[in-house]
Amino acid sequence: MKTAVIGSGAWGTALALVLLENGNDVTLWSYAEEESRVLRENHENPLLKGVPLPECLKFTTDMSVVKGCNVVVLATPSFAVRDTARQLSTLLDEGTILVSVSKGIEKDTSLTLTQVIESEVGKGHPLVALSGPSHAEEVGRHMPTTVVSASENKEAAELVQDLFMNERFRVYASDDVVGVELAAALKNVIALCAGCCDGMGFGDNTKAALMTRGLSEIARLGEAMGGRKETFAGLAGVGDLIVTCTSMHSRNRRCGILVGQGKPVDEARKEVGAVVEGYYAAATAKALADKLGVEMPITEAAYEVLYHGKSARDVLNELMTRAKKREIEDSWV
Repeated sequence: MKTAVIGSGAWGTALALVLLENGNDVTLWSYAEEESRVLRENHENPLLKGVPLPECLKFTTDMSVVKGCNVVVLATPSFAVRDTARQLSTLLDEGTILVSVSKGIEKDTSLTLTQVIESEVGKGHPLVALSGPSHAEEVGRHMPTTVVSASENKEAAELVQDLFMNERFRVYASDDVVGVELAAALKNVIALCAGCCDGMGFGDNTKAALMTRGLSEIARLGEAMGGRKETFAGLAGVGDLIVTCTSMHSRNRRCGILVGQGKPVDEARKEVGAVVEGYYAAATAKALADKLGVEMPITEAAYEVLYHGKSARDVLNELMTRAKKREIEDSWV
């Protein structure tokens, strides 16, 4: 099948390799000519060191490569999704399936990324969100990985499932696009917090509590926006949360560690050297929680640290000394 991956970061490159291994015709698009040249000449992505890029993988900076493609994968940073979709809108063939693999919520509109894409390309293209616990570094090295293909269009979800699935990359299908996308975006906020806890020198007890209560508030917001509770207990929810909060592959966790050690947020983001999606997601999640009346104390605490310079230790103390609550709200009713 003729496919294109738009975005040659580590994740886009790793997914291009999966598609290539499965016998597809794959072109990897880069934003800058220099990036494309490095990939073409060195047959290695600097963001995915040690993973060779086969001769049969094609490289380009010409977005018209999407013409004639059955499937196009959008793997740009979340802030670039709208502009990318706008450029694609005049080039896509009718019916081309679009697969969003970026994780985030658009800052100014609070739209999920598939909603952003649809607003630019129209309803003539089935949309699929592909997400789950999946570090590019491990996918590129053929480590067993499992993700979710979510779409309101059953045929599109299952086609993407078939397109990517092999003995090392297992794909489940789902119709809960909202739940899968929100879980993907919001876990980055909790991963930043997990990194802060590491940077402050706290241990497993702290991180376990943070992840569990973080998942609870992610699910509350997700349900309020139309997602299904069980999605947050699955691969896109708890699965992705675990991998992002515990691994040094996670840019969000690494940034959080630096913040927890006392480094200013902007300096920490710069030192990570790549997009820290949780930074943007914290502001959007807080805005959504305020709008919908959903209680998200951890996310609000993260927002205060990231945007208003509050001490991570101070907000942790505030979280720990909140008024008593039941773990399950309808207990003893």
